[in-house]
Amino acid sequence: MPAKRAYVYILKCADRTLYIGTAKDVGQRLAVHNAGKGAKYTRPRRPVRVVFQEGPMSLTRALQREYQLKQLTRAQKLALIRGRLRIPRPR
Repeated sequence: MPAKRAYVYILKCADRTLYIGTAKDVGQRLAVHNAGKGAKYTRPRRPVRVVFQEGPMSLTRALQREYQLKQLTRAQKLALIRGRLRIPRPR
Protein backbone atom coordinates (compact mmCIF):
# COMPACT_ATOMS: atom_id res chain seq x y z
CA MET A 1 0.00 0.00 0.00
CA PRO A 2 1.41 3.43 -0.96
CA ALA A 3 2.31 5.83 1.81
CA LYS A 4 -0.34 8.45 2.57
CA ARG A 5 1.69 11.56 2.13
CA ALA A 6 -0.07 13.98 -0.21
CA TYR A 7 -2.83 16.55 0.09
CA VAL A 8 -5.07 18.36 -2.37
CA TYR A 9 -5.65 22.01 -1.58
CA ILE A 10 -7.59 24.98 -2.90
CA LEU A 11 -6.20 28.49 -2.59
CA LYS A 12 -8.16 31.70 -2.79
CA CYS A 13 -6.08 34.36 -4.52
CA ALA A 14 -6.15 38.10 -3.83
CA ASP A 15 -8.22 38.61 -7.00
CA ARG A 16 -10.75 36.05 -5.64
CA THR A 17 -9.87 33.38 -8.19
CA LEU A 18 -9.30 29.80 -7.06
CA TYR A 19 -6.21 27.65 -7.57
CA ILE A 20 -6.11 23.89 -6.99
CA GLY A 21 -2.90 21.98 -6.33
CA THR A 22 -1.29 18.97 -4.70
CA ALA A 23 1.45 19.03 -2.07
CA LYS A 24 3.12 16.86 0.53
CA ASP A 25 3.17 19.78 2.99
CA VAL A 26 0.42 22.34 2.38
CA GLY A 27 1.82 24.90 4.82
CA GLN A 28 5.22 24.84 3.17
CA ARG A 29 3.66 25.00 -0.29
CA LEU A 30 1.55 28.00 0.78
CA ALA A 31 4.72 29.79 1.87
CA VAL A 32 6.29 29.07 -1.53
CA HIS A 33 3.22 30.46 -3.33
CA ASN A 34 3.22 33.62 -1.19
CA ALA A 35 6.97 34.10 -1.73
CA GLY A 36 6.29 34.35 -5.47
CA LYS A 37 8.12 31.11 -6.20
CA GLY A 38 5.07 28.87 -6.61
CA ALA A 39 2.89 28.32 -9.63
CA LYS A 40 3.05 30.89 -12.40
CA TYR A 41 -0.70 31.41 -11.97
CA THR A 42 -0.45 32.52 -8.33
CA ARG A 43 2.59 34.82 -8.64
CA PRO A 44 0.68 37.98 -9.68
CA ARG A 45 -2.32 37.06 -7.51
CA ARG A 46 -0.68 37.16 -4.07
CA PRO A 47 -1.38 36.91 -1.26
CA VAL A 48 -3.08 33.55 -1.42
CA ARG A 49 -4.67 31.58 1.39
CA VAL A 50 -5.75 27.98 1.86
CA VAL A 51 -9.54 27.63 1.89
CA PHE A 52 -9.79 23.84 1.50
CA GLN A 53 -7.58 20.81 1.90
CA GLU A 54 -8.07 17.07 1.77
CA GLY A 55 -5.80 14.21 2.74
CA PRO A 56 -3.51 12.58 3.48
CA MET A 57 -3.65 10.19 0.56
CA SER A 58 -1.23 8.61 -1.85
CA LEU A 59 0.33 10.95 -4.39
CA THR A 60 -1.45 9.10 -7.21
CA ARG A 61 -4.84 9.55 -5.57
CA ALA A 62 -4.08 13.19 -4.76
CA LEU A 63 -3.29 13.89 -8.42
CA GLN A 64 -6.47 12.11 -9.49
CA ARG A 65 -8.48 14.14 -6.98
CA GLU A 66 -6.84 17.38 -8.12
CA TYR A 67 -7.90 16.63 -11.70
CA GLN A 68 -11.42 15.77 -10.55
CA LEU A 69 -11.80 19.04 -8.60
CA LYS A 70 -10.44 21.10 -11.48
CA GLN A 71 -13.34 19.84 -13.62
CA LEU A 72 -15.90 21.46 -11.30
CA THR A 73 -17.50 24.80 -12.04
CA ARG A 74 -16.60 27.77 -9.86
CA ALA A 75 -19.99 27.51 -8.13
CA GLN A 76 -19.38 23.83 -7.36
CA LYS A 77 -15.89 24.58 -6.02
CA LEU A 78 -17.29 27.27 -3.72
CA ALA A 79 -19.99 24.86 -2.51
CA LEU A 80 -17.29 22.24 -1.83
CA ILE A 81 -15.26 24.79 0.15
CA ARG A 82 -18.34 25.71 2.21
CA GLY A 83 -19.11 22.04 2.89
CA ARG A 84 -22.32 22.10 0.87
CA LEU A 85 -21.15 19.70 -1.83
CA ARG A 86 -19.65 16.27 -1.48
CA ILE A 87 -17.82 14.74 -4.40
CA PRO A 88 -16.84 11.07 -3.96
CA ARG A 89 -13.10 10.52 -4.38
CA PRO A 90 -12.03 8.57 -7.47
CA ARG A 91 -11.24 4.93 -6.86
